[in-house]
Amino acid sequence: MEWLRWLLFEDSRAEVVRRAEVSRPALLALYKRHYPSSIPAVLLHPPTTATERDHNPNMTAPSNSTHAVPQEQRFLVLFDFDETIINENSDEAVVQVLPGKQLPTWLTESYREGHYSEYSQKILAYMADQGVSKEAIHSAVEKIPATAGLLNLFQFLQNHQQDFELVVVSDANTYFIETWLKHAGVRHLFRKVFTNPGEFDAAGRLVLQPFHSHSCPRCPVNMCKQAILREYLAVREKERGGSPFSRVFYIGDGANDVCPTQALRPDDTAYPRKDFPMHELLLEMQKSQGDKLKAKVVPWVSGEDIVDSLKNITEER
Repeated sequence: MEWLRWLLFEDSRAEVVRRAEVSRPALLALYKRHYPSSIPAVLLHPPTTATERDHNPNMTAPSNSTHAVPQEQRFLVLFDFDETIINENSDEAVVQVLPGKQLPTWLTESYREGHYSEYSQKILAYMADQGVSKEAIHSAVEKIPATAGLLNLFQFLQNHQQDFELVVVSDANTYFIETWLKHAGVRHLFRKVFTNPGEFDAAGRLVLQPFHSHSCPRCPVNMCKQAILREYLAVREKERGGSPFSRVFYIGDGANDVCPTQALRPDDTAYPRKDFPMHELLLEMQKSQGDKLKAKVVPWVSGEDIVDSLKNITEER
């Protein structure tokens, strides 16, 4: 049963699970008797179907807004993917399964500033032409290591689901992100994944589509993360009955993670990976355009740094 799988991840008290019948009412009764102060949210508000947690890459309100955790989260956390959740660039990681483990010069020189998704598509097309299979790409993505401390950060957020709503905003693609998150066992933590749609065609080629079009002059042509953030906040506030998130946290590393930080408020926090482009650009912005950046900036080296910061915030009642 779907709700039981969620419960087993959320709470691992083996003696309770062993003694319970495989039914939600039975488990709920046991929790009320033995652990009345720590009943898992999934028992009180079980998901009715698996599709309720599936992401929708379009910026529209979901047709069914029911979620395993009650919509009482005070905080929204947004994650980049490449070199933030994972410790590598996913495109560069899958290139390692090529026979020569590198791209030809003509291909690398075809990159145009602001058109990275277009470049990614060229890489994937070349890999298909070289006979790289879907299975090889899938395996390569699963093997990408998490950034130091990120799994501990996910565990902290798992333990505080009542406080945090999680979203991925990435210029990678759905196939890479979904594959990695599911393999790591953390896909269910994320309410939404906003990224470029990607799926294999009949010829075995991974085909990407741009996420959206926009008018922001600072961002890649296929994705403005600030536009995504602003629209998501508006959609969620409406879904939450007019109640906005009390704080928003943005965790990233790249140059395209700077634009969304300009939508953050004074009580919000930008977490740039230390000495990566996002961090360096925010430092420059603080010096020359401080009025454009209202949020606090907390650099991080490990996910543990973010855990420490969020712990302090969750203790503020």
